[in-house]
Amino acid sequence: MTGAGGMLARDLLQVLRGSGEDVIGMPHARLDITSRAAVDRCFALYQPRIVVNCAAWTDVEGAERNEAEALRLNGTAVEIVTAACAKAGAHLVHVSTDYVFDGQASEPYPEDAIACPVNAYGRTKLVGERAVVKVLPESATIVRTAWLFGENGRNFATTMLELERRCRVVDVVDDLWGQPTWTMDVARQIYRLGKAHASGIYHVTSSGAATWNCFAREIFRYVGADPTRVRAVSAARYPSVVRRPRYTVLGDNSWLPPMPHWTAAVHAYLTSRTVR
Repeated sequence: MTGAGGMLARDLLQVLRGSGEDVIGMPHARLDITSRAAVDRCFALYQPRIVVNCAAWTDVEGAERNEAEALRLNGTAVEIVTAACAKAGAHLVHVSTDYVFDGQASEPYPEDAIACPVNAYGRTKLVGERAVVKVLPESATIVRTAWLFGENGRNFATTMLELERRCRVVDVVDDLWGQPTWTMDVARQIYRLGKAHASGIYHVTSSGAATWNCFAREIFRYVGADPTRVRAVSAARYPSVVRRPRYTVLGDNSWLPPMPHWTAAVHAYLTSRTVR
């Protein structure tokens, strides 16, 4: 498992093991969730009570070029895992994305907002969500999150740290809005949801809102660099095969404790890197 799903999975394993839970991590090398037979064998062997699916095709541009392959992991595999949970009586926590929305809003999307994705990645993730709701309407949790950064993988924050060292100025998009979110914070919320066997859709992102430019400037500021070295540019500056939603800030109306502000999350993450 690589990318955002891998970052989140590793932090979740750390949180669960630190809480004394009996947990088994199943990376792709050990379990191909696109294989119904492999998933059934895994369930028969381990008999899980709670399953958290962090696996996903998260290459947004790659999904646009090969939607069928992205759908295989983001849609078909989710249906396979969901069906296995239903058969075993296991509770499923499935991780989804802000990209199920079209980005036309001007205020945070509530959990019950109508999903209307504008690109292949969002469409395939929505297929996965619908499979979960159809098969496990009363015993599954869908966790939508966004703009993940963490210790265990390359992400926007690590890229900015590298560019700060190498470049005099960095151009970063300033007209796409979302919520930079630390995978460790998401892992803690998933643990709470799993313990409660909560059902339904939950938005799990940092509070506040930012553009990618705001995010980059905060990283520069934290490491003592001049944030004005990060120049604001439009997304139109970088032509892409992907239509990206302009605004995907998620609102949280759940019983969960509030997530930290995105700036606090960035500081906590960067502090943890320094300590290590």
